[in-house]
Amino acid sequence: MAENLNIELVFSRPDTTHAITRGVARLVADMGYAPLTEVCLPNGRRADVLALGKKGDIIIVEVKSGLDDYRVDRKWQEYAPFCDAFYFAVAPEFPADIPPEDVGLIVADGFGGAVIREAIAAPLAAARRKAMLIAFGRLSAFRMIRSDS
Repeated sequence: MAENLNIELVFSRPDTTHAITRGVARLVADMGYAPLTEVCLPNGRRADVLALGKKGDIIIVEVKSGLDDYRVDRKWQEYAPFCDAFYFAVAPEFPADIPPEDVGLIVADGFGGAVIREAIAAPLAAARRKAMLIAFGRLSAFRMIRSDS
């Protein structure tokens, strides 16, 4: 006779980060944004997701795999000069009251996500937007070429 087995899935931090990132990319694409993952910014920081909207607006989403990951990261404020809106993305079990209220909040898993709190918009200066749009286009083209090879 077969026993009922309780199998608990335990994901590592990289697996959790990957799943959240995948869900965020799907969510922002559904919202009309073109997402790129792991994008180096001019200040040397790396955005987990940088997404370009239909009107040229840019959002950055910082993925947090858990509470410890969130607590040790103090660099996230350095993303603001490179986007119109900033979001944290977390797994469904992450406590929603932890991230500051002046940034957006997305809850995501490997299949999609939902915006829990909208980010406060802070429009980029025209020169910075132009530079970011050119960088976005070039990175997209280079990634496309690399994936075709």
